[in-house]
Amino acid sequence: MATKILLDTDIGSDIDDALCLAYLLAQPECELLGITTVTGQADKRAMLASILCKAAGKNIPILPGSEEPILVPQKQNLTPQAVVLKKWSHKKRFPRGEAIEFLRQTIHRHPGEITLLTIGPLTNIGLLFRIDPEIPSLLKGLVMMCGVFTSCLPGVGPLEWNAIGDPHATAIVYGTTVHVHRSVGLDVTCQVSMDAKQIREEFRFGLLQPLVDFAEVWFDQAKRITFHDPLAAATIFDDQVCVFEKGNVGIELISDKLKGFTYWKPSDSDAMHEIALKVDKARFFEQYFSVFQ
Repeated sequence: MATKILLDTDIGSDIDDALCLAYLLAQPECELLGITTVTGQADKRAMLASILCKAAGKNIPILPGSEEPILVPQKQNLTPQAVVLKKWSHKKRFPRGEAIEFLRQTIHRHPGEITLLTIGPLTNIGLLFRIDPEIPSLLKGLVMMCGVFTSCLPGVGPLEWNAIGDPHATAIVYGTTVHVHRSVGLDVTCQVSMDAKQIREEFRFGLLQPLVDFAEVWFDQAKRITFHDPLAAATIFDDQVCVFEKGNVGIELISDKLKGFTYWKPSDSDAMHEIALKVDKARFFEQYFSVFQ
């Protein structure tokens, strides 16, 4: 039976969100029930998501979500990859102000069946958990690309974009009990990347073709693509891609310089969370590209 997924994303900034969505659309074991977007220009982010849905021949509900964090100023106001909208067919109109209610109703219709995958700042999810405190108990699981939990990669961290994008929402989400509460942090995701030459060679066919245009925008500022979000998604369908450890995560909210910093303490007795410690890079890339063959 396919795994029911709801995706919350800030697609349109880093290229990895688009890579993740393409993977979900191609993954035969995924039943993608809907997509919500977050951060600035949420409507343009929805349009970008619709490019890939159309390319996959799937009619997936897409709803623009919150464009502003709960308390702090928005760090991500624009959508750089929106320049590719003129090249690809996409939807132009979406329901406004309904994203959180869509998530709420969808989860209530499928109690215990949905894995919520978050690959952007957590504003939508923090608001969802506050508006309806029953929601976390109705989820099959929560999987997030969020945080930094070890110092295994020199120069990575101490802050991670999704966690600091809305630190108060991040604190709400990590302070909430979910049956499976998993995080794949920057210290692990930075271990899976490809250079521009590899991307251009691999992304030549089918659903991967639109991603080339997304990637070229990204290559204006970087020469490699890191598969942050696809790695988080892949762990839902292959539990051998990453090694997870149980413990508890706390969020820094006092220090202005470290607001959104993720504290990690291993624990077996009172563990609320699971964080990825290691990744099998070869297994991940095999899992990712296998769905496009």
